[in-house]
Amino acid sequence: MATNPHAMTENETIVGSIDSTDASDGDAYVIADISADDAWLSMQADDAPTLTAWR
Repeated sequence: MATNPHAMTENETIVGSIDSTDASDGDAYVIADISADDAWLSMQADDAPTLTAWR
């Protein structure tokens, strides 16, 4: 039986946050699964879609 690699379990915790940096490229928007090592992605906060755009 195949499993869905994108399925959520009760042990997975996905969070998002704005990471303020001192770098000249501005703040970063970070999405991470804090239950797994190295499971994150980021982009410039100004380029992140707004909540309204996700609707």
